Amino acid sequence: MSATDTVLSHLRAADWIGRTGQIIRFAGLSVESRGPDAHLGEICEIHARASGGVIPAEVVGLADGRVLLMPYDELHGVEVGSEVTATGQRAQMLVGPHLLGRVIDGTGAPLDGRPLPSTGSARLLFPPPLNPLARSASCEVLETGIRAIDTLLTLARGQRVGIFAGSGVGKSTVLGMLARQVTADVSVVALVGERGREVKAFVENGLSPQARERTIIVAATSDQPPLIRRRAAFLATAVAEYFSEQGMHVCLTLDSLTRVAMAQREIGLASGELPTARGYTPSVFSLLPRLLERGGVRDGGGSMTALYTVLVEGDDLDEPVSDNVRAILDGHIVLSRNIAQRGRYPAIDVLQSISRLSSAAASASEYQCATEALEHLALYEASRDLIDVGAYRAGASPSLDRAVQLIPQLEAFLAQGPHDVTTRSAAFARLRQILDTQPNVPPARKG
Repeated sequence: MSATDTVLSHLRAADWIGRTGQIIRFAGLSVESRGPDAHLGEICEIHARASGGVIPAEVVGLADGRVLLMPYDELHGVEVGSEVTATGQRAQMLVGPHLLGRVIDGTGAPLDGRPLPSTGSARLLFPPPLNPLARSASCEVLETGIRAIDTLLTLARGQRVGIFAGSGVGKSTVLGMLARQVTADVSVVALVGERGREVKAFVENGLSPQARERTIIVAATSDQPPLIRRRAAFLATAVAEYFSEQGMHVCLTLDSLTRVAMAQREIGLASGELPTARGYTPSVFSLLPRLLERGGVRDGGGSMTALYTVLVEGDDLDEPVSDNVRAILDGHIVLSRNIAQRGRYPAIDVLQSISRLSSAAASASEYQCATEALEHLALYEASRDLIDVGAYRAGASPSLDRAVQLIPQLEAFLAQGPHDVTTRSAAFARLRQILDTQPNVPPARKG
């Protein structure tokens, strides 16, 4: 395209008629204005008379000739009658290699004190759905460095997995282990709705210097507006998508998906939606697949593996967000409070967890080894009450006797410190050694 054609295209696309409106009402988290002639999702600017500042806002609703706006910042100096200007822009971000090693907020602004260049590839934060036929099958093993996952819940590149846990069970620790140890060309970490103290601790102590160089951190703390928290999740996803389209293997970790759903619930309620299950609005359940379906393996060779933490309310795995997310993802890892109270970390309940791609990614011998270990764990768990009250007698069931003998070694195998790194091959070798341990034959029971 020639320079003349470029200028003409920009002239044709330019918005030559200014579209303005006026604030007429404040309603909770949202602002109502008469005009401008804007479309849903468009970015507008609210002009504060008192301070002379400009506050960006997004159009979240349209009704009866009024425009419903939700601001990205506090409305200091804004009053009834303040001018609203439509910009013609949608939410987007300039992405590129310059983001590696940086910490940014939900708007894309730097948080680490260093400026960002004004160059890069513009990416929409809310793009149209991907063509399902543009995806490739996931069968290459993703090594995480966590023994319980690499052996009993083998993951594949491009897989989307949820980490489900109640508060204080250790999901952030597991997420930190994954961010440090997972084998990927680029890591994108989204901290949505976190405490500011935890964001600082993760940035300074959660990553090694080597991992930090290939990591991009997107942080939106709990005291920021819901629009920023929701935007941070989609911004991190857009950044991860960009690098995967360059043929790289990308790992996206998002903590937490529940807080994204809560942010959307606040937006929906402020927009006039009626609450449904546990107060969540219908837009929450339409937003989740739009966010979660972005992962996978691309035809170009790149991949985006996505790991999402889900804060389970009241340890109820069947609450609406958890149940909906489980149905969308390719697997789930459940952290158990009972296991954590026994002092075994990470508190992964491998019997409630599943990787839907483990049979395709693992070899036949590895899959058989994992199945054998799970059978012993399941048999012991089914008989735990009898064993705890002393009703179990050795010799009654050879398979249960074998499970009881192996449980201490299997529990030690599943336990792992946050900085204890192990390779997948070494983990399988150790597991195979445990399962090949010669059984102790109990004495025969007397009639």
